[in-house]
Amino acid sequence: MPRRGKIIRPMTLSSLNSNQQARIVAITGGSQLRQKLALRGISEGVNLKVISSNGPVTVKINGNLVTIGRGMAKKVRVNKI
Repeated sequence: MPRRGKIIRPMTLSSLNSNQQARIVAITGGSQLRQKLALRGISEGVNLKVISSNGPVTVKINGNLVTIGRGMAKKVRVNKI
């Protein structure tokens, strides 16, 4: 009998705690939001580490710190890694 893997459900970036790492799997929003996030290095497939999630969310992506508002962070879907 094959082993069934654990189902991984994406969560929002705003729900992660400090020092947690994740991979972006989707961005739920329009093209303007996607463009704003992409200019900050936030796009699907990117790995990140949460630095602070109190108030605005600060993440580390490729050695750079990026801060976005909680509203934007709620539209970024991630899987913990």
